[in-house]
Amino acid sequence: MKKIIVTIAMSFPFLVWAQNETFSIQGKVANQKKEAKAYLKYRAEGKNKIDSAELVNGMFSFSGKVSGPTSATLTLAQSGQRMDANSDTYTLYLDKGEVVLTTKESIKDATISGAKLSVEYARYTKLFAAQTLAIAELDKEWAAGTDAEKKDGSLAKRLMEKFKPINAEKQKIQKEYIKKNSDSYFSLVALKEIAGSSIDEVETVEPFFNNLSASVKNTTEGQDFAKRILTAKKTAKGAVAPDFSQPDRDGKEVKLSDFRGKYLLLDFWASWCGPCRAENPNVVAAFHKFKDKNFTVLGVSLDNPGKKEAWVKAIESDKLEWTQLSDLQGWKNAVAALYGIRAIPQNYLIDKDGKIIAKNLRGEELDKKLAELLN
Repeated sequence: MKKIIVTIAMSFPFLVWAQNETFSIQGKVANQKKEAKAYLKYRAEGKNKIDSAELVNGMFSFSGKVSGPTSATLTLAQSGQRMDANSDTYTLYLDKGEVVLTTKESIKDATISGAKLSVEYARYTKLFAAQTLAIAELDKEWAAGTDAEKKDGSLAKRLMEKFKPINAEKQKIQKEYIKKNSDSYFSLVALKEIAGSSIDEVETVEPFFNNLSASVKNTTEGQDFAKRILTAKKTAKGAVAPDFSQPDRDGKEVKLSDFRGKYLLLDFWASWCGPCRAENPNVVAAFHKFKDKNFTVLGVSLDNPGKKEAWVKAIESDKLEWTQLSDLQGWKNAVAALYGIRAIPQNYLIDKDGKIIAKNLRGEELDKKLAELLN
């Protein structure tokens, strides 16, 4: 099971950003060890950046430039080592201007003042602090699980059952926030989190997006999300799956439309993708159970340039007996771009007429849906 990652949204009247805005962080820790250090991790100019600062009389500072609202993680390491298990963190959004953090000892308990973006972020997180804490506890349960529990899927299933109602509560709060804050940049951030990587429920997401202010929708992020919505509508349930052609492992071009007349699972994966490889046995089981009932699978791999050998080895090792396609361009795979794929594994169940009838079916859900259609 992947670690549950929480993206937090907050209220903030949208600001027009110029390029390379300067931010500044001033921190003060009342009780700290002599060797303590602070670390700041964020993304700028397309790269991950990690800065460090010594604590002098309990004080530290950072400064830099970002081209827009940027999420950052501030870590206080009393031992001086960033990856120390006892280090604690504070998440903020970098904004033009100065942020001031003060705390007695733990950075996660810091109070914040100064730049509006980070101040409002701190206020917003309180709206669903209980859900955030509950999700963090699920992460701890996963970390404490045995290898056997993780491998057989029992722990992931149990934790997901707990996660779903907690996440539903959190999303309810986010949706209310979006409704009341149409001019907030972070209403867009919240909506992107609700939508997920594949925007499975475009009919729910699009009205929320349409109600955002023009200033938010016209940001670079807003325009990008609008494009994602258009792609999601083309690959939504009920839509005819976009046709394509791509070479198989022998270099022969294969079209999606070649499979018309059969129920087809279009499966996006890669040899380097752990969750994909973990899901493959379920797809193999479904293939063998229903292959004689007018059903098959078509794999599209996001393996990287020069990695054909790894792709073919994974096909053979996982016993994937159906047609496999790839242009070996990794995340730039042309079919992945056509379908708006931003995370794998991902799949589409397509009927005999080429219409998408379900998305992202896993394990028992896949078996149940195929049984419903084919038995």
